[in-house]
Amino acid sequence: MTHVVVVGGGIAGLAAADALLAGGATVTLIEAARAVGGKLRVSDVGGIAVDEGAESFLRRRPEGVDLVASLGLDGDLVSPAASSASVWARGALRAIPARTLMGVPGDPAALRGVLSPLEVARVRADRWLPGQPPDGEDVAVGDWVARRLGPAVVDRLVDPLLGGVYAGRARELSLAATLPQLPRDQRSALAAVSRALPPPGLPSQPAEPVFATLTTGMGSLPEALAGSITRRGGVIVTSRTVRRIERFASGWRTVHGPTTDEQAIEADGVVLALPAASTRRLLADPVPVAAGELAGIDAASMAIVTTVWRREDAPAQSSSGYLVPAATGRPVKAVTFASAKWAHLDRDGLAVVRASIGRHGDVADLQRDDGDLVTAATTELTRYAGFTGAPVASRVTRWGGGLPQYAVGHLDRVARIRAAVTDVPGLAVCGASYDGVGIPACIKTGRQAAEQVLASITRP
Repeated sequence: MTHVVVVGGGIAGLAAADALLAGGATVTLIEAARAVGGKLRVSDVGGIAVDEGAESFLRRRPEGVDLVASLGLDGDLVSPAASSASVWARGALRAIPARTLMGVPGDPAALRGVLSPLEVARVRADRWLPGQPPDGEDVAVGDWVARRLGPAVVDRLVDPLLGGVYAGRARELSLAATLPQLPRDQRSALAAVSRALPPPGLPSQPAEPVFATLTTGMGSLPEALAGSITRRGGVIVTSRTVRRIERFASGWRTVHGPTTDEQAIEADGVVLALPAASTRRLLADPVPVAAGELAGIDAASMAIVTTVWRREDAPAQSSSGYLVPAATGRPVKAVTFASAKWAHLDRDGLAVVRASIGRHGDVADLQRDDGDLVTAATTELTRYAGFTGAPVASRVTRWGGGLPQYAVGHLDRVARIRAAVTDVPGLAVCGASYDGVGIPACIKTGRQAAEQVLASITRP
């Protein structure tokens, strides 16, 4: 039987292993951490199981929903109880305008409050401004939006939203990679957004939920998938770092473990489901062209501070949370009222809140110790969100280099990486560094990597 080694036990690597087993291969998955899951992890805070990383996934993409159903977890799938969110703008929390695409608006009238009347008038000028980026030319999201709609839209909407998704900055991130659904043949940015969004629903039709999670936490998804893999004969090895991969005449050799305990596994193929920096290290010898391109994919670090409050110290919430623009100078860039957002976290007498800290290029805030980060989150909530007192429990989770940055030219760079890797039989790459940082996107890349490896091994 065909044997494939998967390096990396995040959701992309697990999805690759799952697809390889379905394709008739035998699989060994090697993970450096003590448990699989990557950035999907759940643990207890004040007696409540709360996700440490990603807390939900896009329900409109099929990969996440289908995987949940295949594992028999669809009964645990829930949508947010509160879906509206706010942004700190012009000295107050204001609702994020309706019909925007990653903060880029389709209707200037919806921007009142977030923008001043003069700034709204600048947005309307988009319909008469000449030119769009030429076909095939990539530009920074922030630069393009500022030219079309004015800098206020970037600073108060686009940059905070991109900061929430990528921990990045709008004037550094690729328009083509972060807004692939935006039509490039529209002369007007407002018209492009209107075309990309679905038509407004009838008042009698409730909006379809955009996000979903599991009542057991998104961290339970990789655990369930790993259990399915091992029950079907897959082997999962944890607490072992892969040191190098070597190509030889009949396949691949994967060397893992410390220098005092190196072990090697020979296989027909290898799937690398790792961050860009780790993938670059392993490809430096077998595929130096791809390794060179991977050096151009940077990553941002961040921390998530989870706090639990007494109900009497937490104001009633009707929104899921709010975003904080970088221009405010505050360390917290996003707040999620988890108990208001997810009904299963709404416990008697307690309220759960998650605060996100860290943007690409910022290091000072993340160098503070855990206690200081909890203080920063507490200050944000008491000063700007109406909380009183102090949390009764807290947890700080740090994700060093956790979010890849899709810089200008990212799609072309990924195409060059994949072309170089595809030229080498029995090898594939997958994960958040390529086609999207969300859970469904990672699942898709894992499945595609499995298909690529199996096809290249069986090709005459």
